Amino acid sequence: MFIVVLRFGANKAKAPKFMDAHNAWIARGFDDGVFLLVGGLQPQQGGVFLAQATDRPTLEAFIRQDPFVKHGIVEMDVLEVAPGRVDARLDFLKAA
Repeated sequence: MFIVVLRFGANKAKAPKFMDAHNAWIARGFDDGVFLLVGGLQPQQGGVFLAQATDRPTLEAFIRQDPFVKHGIVEMDVLEVAPGRVDARLDFLKAA
């Protein structure tokens, strides 16, 4: 399992221009089963993703397809997590 943090960078002002394409990329992430959760990093600092992937290089390649990443609007930080103890509602994460 991975936690992906996308923090706004120097080109944050360009975000509105690429928002539709960014949202389409997010939708594809859910359709492809990569994303489990997506949310805004508050206050307006970027976004956070809970993701599943076969491996880190595959996930990072997918993230680099995000228009926000391609155009330097955000900078990515990928954290790999090995779930140890989870609430029963999230037991499926133990197998990820």
